[in-house]
Amino acid sequence: MNQPADAADDSLDKERRQLFEFFKTFPFNKVMGMELLEAEPGRSRLSMSWREDLCQPAGILHGGAIASLADTAIAHAILLTPAGRESRAQGGGMVSVDLRIKYLRPVSSGKVFCNARVSRLGRQVIHAAATLTDSEGKEVAHGDSIYMIVTRDQLTKR
Repeated sequence: MNQPADAADDSLDKERRQLFEFFKTFPFNKVMGMELLEAEPGRSRLSMSWREDLCQPAGILHGGAIASLADTAIAHAILLTPAGRESRAQGGGMVSVDLRIKYLRPVSSGKVFCNARVSRLGRQVIHAAATLTDSEGKEVAHGDSIYMIVTRDQLTKR
């Protein structure tokens, strides 16, 4: 059963607000210092500040921190899509099955921004990409990922 457009917009706005609130309290996001700046169906924008404790021995932001930012941004680009919303409404979720990062330049200060977008939204398989830039707008990495929608039963099976 389809909702009227106003009800669907209200529902999406409510989910967006809940997503922002959850993001701020989720332990991993807090540890990494990530900030959710924008979230829409099929796209998101996050940031993370350079911190010494997130660096590798040469003093540049660790590649794993950059990969985590890309992965988290891509996930948040998916969460408000119809597939993401429907899966969560049924108690399911999504998992990344592939993540590739291409590092272009080191980050030794400032912030990293990540713009993520869904490039193909299937019923179960979702392709997405991310572009990461530094405080000056220079590209520092590109990422792409494949996510899979999973059911509640698939999440609870061990």
